[in-house]
Amino acid sequence: MIHVIFQVLMFGACCKAYVNLALNRPAWQESDYSPDWGADKAVDGRYSDRSAGGNQCTISANGKSTATLRVDLQSVVSISHINIFYRTDNAPSPGTYSMRFAGFFLYVSNTTSKDDGYLCFHQIQDKDGTPTENQTISCPVHGRYVIYYNERGNPDVTYPSYYSQYAFNELCELEAYGCHNPKFYGETCAQPCPEKCQEQNCDISGHCLGCIPGYQDPRCSQKCSKQKFGLGCSVLCGNCSNGETCHHVNGTCLSGCNEGAEGDKCQAACIPGFYDRDCRYTCSDNCGVPNRCDKFTGECDRGCQRGWKGGQCDQKCDGGMYGANCNQNCGHCLDDEHCDHINGTCEAGCSPGYDGSLCDDNLQETGFTNIYENTRLDDTSQSEENTMSRNRRRNDTQDDINIDED
Repeated sequence: MIHVIFQVLMFGACCKAYVNLALNRPAWQESDYSPDWGADKAVDGRYSDRSAGGNQCTISANGKSTATLRVDLQSVVSISHINIFYRTDNAPSPGTYSMRFAGFFLYVSNTTSKDDGYLCFHQIQDKDGTPTENQTISCPVHGRYVIYYNERGNPDVTYPSYYSQYAFNELCELEAYGCHNPKFYGETCAQPCPEKCQEQNCDISGHCLGCIPGYQDPRCSQKCSKQKFGLGCSVLCGNCSNGETCHHVNGTCLSGCNEGAEGDKCQAACIPGFYDRDCRYTCSDNCGVPNRCDKFTGECDRGCQRGWKGGQCDQKCDGGMYGANCNQNCGHCLDDEHCDHINGTCEAGCSPGYDGSLCDDNLQETGFTNIYENTRLDDTSQSEENTMSRNRRRNDTQDDINIDED
């Protein structure tokens, strides 16, 4: 039974293996101990003899504070994991070379510089005999260069006492497993990356390395959450109408803008002189500062000009009032008509007993009432005398007619 299970496991592992993308690719190391142990030994597929004499391992120069080995995968690929097989001199693990291996860094980069790359692994081991000479390091990223690096003598690092004095790279093999085409994933590299992945690139497990604008989650299958849009769903929506969320891709407000905002994305405030939704209304000319008002409500800045009232200064003074803030009383206009809402004048004149440009001069109080009344009586008497004279003339005429007829 155990034998059968072992066979099944081996069959599964065999048929789902990734491709070794580093095999026979160009390699470079910072310093050679000898051309016989150059960087190409780390990618030749041979590491059955992991001694110096086996001619299957790289060996860097002695006495160096840094050691670097770089493998060019010759295109950007999708990496699953990286295997490192370090020099052992064919001795059981842990061997005598772990002190040189300890503290190493492993990067994947799209340039020849590790500083531009992604750090897959680094650890300051604190136990003698570590790390083990066989390492499998998960690094599900895209990249072209795999860079092994180690250092000694860094003043910012406290190295354990068992570490070697100098830095070395003595790799017998470096393997980078994954898919050649970064637009596919899976253990057989046959599944296309999700369609909403940015540039349709994903890691070896099918997680997008970034989403196209408007989408999120590891496989970019979800639209941006409310009030967000754009690349990485990182941009806040504008002031859309009624607090609605904007379009998840381009941020436009489909139902227009709330009060005080305008533009397709409602991210621009109303320019001075306009207010309300989509800035569709003009501030009143009657504002204290003409055409200047609150961009949301239209309420005028600095109140209203003379003769006007209301928050938007769109109502004339009424109720017998006029002037600034409508706080002045009209005079006594003829027939109780309302005075001019701005200057208080009575266009049709004054009621009897009142005079002045604003009809607010009481003639009785100013001593002109008797003159007015006397003038009125004189006019009445004269009218009566004229009437009596006309009547006498009519009577005389009638008498003359009667005589003639006789």
